[in-house]
Amino acid sequence: MASRFRVTLLGTGVPIPNPERFGPSTLIEAGDQTILIDAGRGATIRLSQIGVPIGRLNALFLTHFHSDHTVGIPDLWLTGWLNSHFGSRRNPFHVIGPTGTQAMMRHLEAAYARDIDIRVEDEKLVRDYASITVHEFEHDGTVYEAGGLRVIAFVVDHGDAIKPAYGFRIEYEGRVAVISGDTRYNENVVSYGCGADLLIHEVAIAPPELLFEARVQRIIAHHTSPREAGLVFARAKPKLAAFTHLVMLGSERIPAPSIESLIAQTRETYCGPLAVGEDLTSFDIGEAVVMNRASGAVHGPSVCARQTGPPILDSLPLGPERSK
Repeated sequence: MASRFRVTLLGTGVPIPNPERFGPSTLIEAGDQTILIDAGRGATIRLSQIGVPIGRLNALFLTHFHSDHTVGIPDLWLTGWLNSHFGSRRNPFHVIGPTGTQAMMRHLEAAYARDIDIRVEDEKLVRDYASITVHEFEHDGTVYEAGGLRVIAFVVDHGDAIKPAYGFRIEYEGRVAVISGDTRYNENVVSYGCGADLLIHEVAIAPPELLFEARVQRIIAHHTSPREAGLVFARAKPKLAAFTHLVMLGSERIPAPSIESLIAQTRETYCGPLAVGEDLTSFDIGEAVVMNRASGAVHGPSVCARQTGPPILDSLPLGPERSK
């Protein structure tokens, strides 16, 4: 029997503080491997909600260094070290990321050195388990292999000044999940996402009334529009395409676009299976991709119930590809 291969969107939001969409973070559970891609705001809370101990993570992977993808690292690292059912890590905290990761983690160690010293003396915690190991990469290629899980990094385009920036292709028992990372429309996402079981992509959308504002133009220019994402999906042809890191821009006087608008614009270029991710949406990857939506995950109990449903979130008519 095949082992479980599950992808969970812990956070699908952006820098805007939003209790319904925490910061970008994606959990991968494959056999005995548990890894995290990015550690945005509230990643540890989401892990707690689905009963995954923080100390059980084998590695944290970073796509790039924007703060909304990294502000949760100290919480993940140090809370996972504490002696508790939610922590108790028994090895160094392992981080895998592009060139620059080593420097960032060394500075975090310096920033929290006093906290570590105090807890070692006062709580008798093992200092070695608070240490950090780092593996850096700077090219496309395999960056992790363990327990049958293989992770391949690939360069994406988040803007001329926002480098390095990467996406990840995750392979396990002949199944594939691909995460775009933050990017503009990019051929590498199409190439590495081709034929994937699950292709998770970022997206950005703004009302027409705001598109003349320089601030909005800058943000939109660093991301992928729904129509462009649809082109990626149409060319890559995954079993299921899904959105995360939803950049839904608005202002004090003009509301952000609706999910329905996001879907409608995507449907201009793509008619295949499509899901709009929410925090704690998960995908079980096997012969089919089964989507599980969390019920009561944001405002409900600390351990959320799950509802299993079909891998389509929109209610638009079936197109030719979807009806096959």
